[in-house]
Amino acid sequence: MASGMRATPQYWIVKQEPTAYAWAQFVKDGRTAWTGVRNFQARNNLAAMQVGDKALYYHSVVGKEIVGIARVVQAAYPDPTSTEGNWVCVDLAPLEALRSAVKLETLKAHPKLKEIALIRQSRLSVIPIGKAEFEMICDLSRE
Repeated sequence: MASGMRATPQYWIVKQEPTAYAWAQFVKDGRTAWTGVRNFQARNNLAAMQVGDKALYYHSVVGKEIVGIARVVQAAYPDPTSTEGNWVCVDLAPLEALRSAVKLETLKAHPKLKEIALIRQSRLSVIPIGKAEFEMICDLSRE
């Protein structure tokens, strides 16, 4: 197994304001370093990410919707935008856009998704999610 990969991938939600870095720009870039995270819990989540993990890309503030799926292509390394502290980043690459965006209201209304961390910890920018919930959200995008 390649270094930085685990046998079973994990799943995440990464949040970004589309006015700062929209999904379309991410797709155009083809890869990005997920830098600038300055919350300890979110940093620990970044540090837990491994190559091959998948992340739902959530447009926060404007839109409030999951719009695509990314893949971790480089595990955690020191965040080059940090001037102090032990901050990390990962590299992500876009996998695919969702057929239709899944709005926050849809997640809140879904009986099996209304308790996910995206809703319970709404200020957290990097959030773990279970495989079943990840797949439910992908299914919702196809409805």
